[in-house]
Amino acid sequence: MLHDNLSVGENGHLYLCGADTVTLAEKYGTPLYLLDEDRIREKCRTYHRAMKAYFTPDSRPLYASKALSFRGIYRIAREEGMAVDVVSPGELYTALSAGMDAADICFHGNAKTEADIRYAIDAGVGLFAADSTVELDRISAYAVQRGITQRVLLRITPGIDPHTFDAVNTGKVDSKFGSAIVTGQAEEIFCYARALPGVELCGFHCHIGSQIFDEKPFCDAADMMLTFMIALRDTYGYTAEILNLGGGIGVRYTEEDPYIDIDRTLELVGAHLHAVCEETHYPMPKILMEPGRSLVADAGVTVYEVQNVKTIDGYKSYAAIDGGMTDNPRYALYRSRYTVVNASRASAPADFVCTVAGRCCESGDLIGEDIALARPACGEYLAVLVTGAYNYAMSSNYNCIAKPPIVLIAGGVDRLAVRRETFEEMTACQL
Repeated sequence: MLHDNLSVGENGHLYLCGADTVTLAEKYGTPLYLLDEDRIREKCRTYHRAMKAYFTPDSRPLYASKALSFRGIYRIAREEGMAVDVVSPGELYTALSAGMDAADICFHGNAKTEADIRYAIDAGVGLFAADSTVELDRISAYAVQRGITQRVLLRITPGIDPHTFDAVNTGKVDSKFGSAIVTGQAEEIFCYARALPGVELCGFHCHIGSQIFDEKPFCDAADMMLTFMIALRDTYGYTAEILNLGGGIGVRYTEEDPYIDIDRTLELVGAHLHAVCEETHYPMPKILMEPGRSLVADAGVTVYEVQNVKTIDGYKSYAAIDGGMTDNPRYALYRSRYTVVNASRASAPADFVCTVAGRCCESGDLIGEDIALARPACGEYLAVLVTGAYNYAMSSNYNCIAKPPIVLIAGGVDRLAVRRETFEEMTACQL
C-alpha cells in the first residue's frame, strides 16, 4: 500500500491503522474524514527528537495548524510537547480553547488586522511572525499601551525556488510574503523593528514552499538566511536568537511521489547548519520549524459512498460520489493528485479507469481523472488516501452542503472528534 498504516483485510476492505474503513463508513455515514492519531503522534515525536538531536537542545517544532485545525489536533500537539503556528484569530481561538498555552503559539500571516493583533497580544501569544512595517507599528502601539514587550520574528524572503509548483512556492523574491533580502527591504525592516518600543526582535523566519522531497532547498535557504544574519551582526552588532526555517517537507500522495525520511532530512540540514555556523563563528541559533502537511497528511483517509457509475461510450467513465470539492477542493484548485481505492473491494484488480466526480453543480467538481480502481458499484465505498492536510481545513458549504465529521483512530479504536454539521448549524448565522 501507499503507506504502512494502510492494509487490506481478509474481507477485502481497506483498513486504516487496523480499523475497517467500510465499517466506519457504515457507522458514521459518508463523506467521512478518518485520521490515524497514532501516526500523527509518531510524526510529532520524530520532529521533536530529531530537532533536539540535530540542531540545538532548545530547538522545537511548531505545528502549522493551517493544514488541519480543530480542537482535537491541538490537544494532540499539546500532549506531544509541540508549539503551534496559527494564521488567524479563529485558529488562535481554537488552539486556546483546546488548552494550548498561548506562550507556545506563534501568530503568523501577511495581512493581520489591528483587531487580530490586539486579540493575540491580549491572549499572550509567545511570538508574532511579522510581515510588514504596518504590522510592526500596530504591535508596537498596542504593546506600549498594554505596558508589555512583545517578542517578534521578521518574515524574510530568501529568494529560493524549491522547484515546487507556483501555488505552494513562497520563498521567491516576488512572493506576497515577507521582505526580500536581495532588494534591501529585509535590512530596512530589521532596522525599523529594532527602533520600535514595545517590540523585542528575537530573530527571523522564512518559508520557501511545500512538497520538498530533499534537504538541499532547506540548506540553500539556511545559507541565504545565515549570510543575511551574519551581515547584520557585522554591521549592527545584532545576533539573532531564533531562526525559523518554516515547513515544507513533502508527502507521498501517489506511487510516483518519492518517500522522504524526516529524521534523515533534519539530520542533514542540522549538519549543514552546524558546519556553516562553525565556519563563520556565528553562534548556532535556536531553530524552529513548522511541519503541517508532513504531520497530518498521510494520517488521513476520506471515505465516500458511490452514487452513480456511468460510461460515455468512446470517451470516459465517471464514478460519482456523495462528496467532492466541498470537502476536498484541492483538485479543483491545484489539480492535486490523489490515490483512490475502492475500499469495499481493495484487493480486487484496479482495472477500471474513471474520473471520480463530486456532487456539486459544478463541472470542475472532481477528485481526480484517469484513476484506476476496482470497478465500483452504487453503494460501495471509495477511499481517497492522504487527505489529512488541507481537506477539512479548506472545506466549504458550497451548494449548502454540510461539512463531514472527523473520526480519530488510536490503537484501533475509533472516536468522534468533530461531529457532522447539521443544516441548522450551517444556517445558524443567517437572519
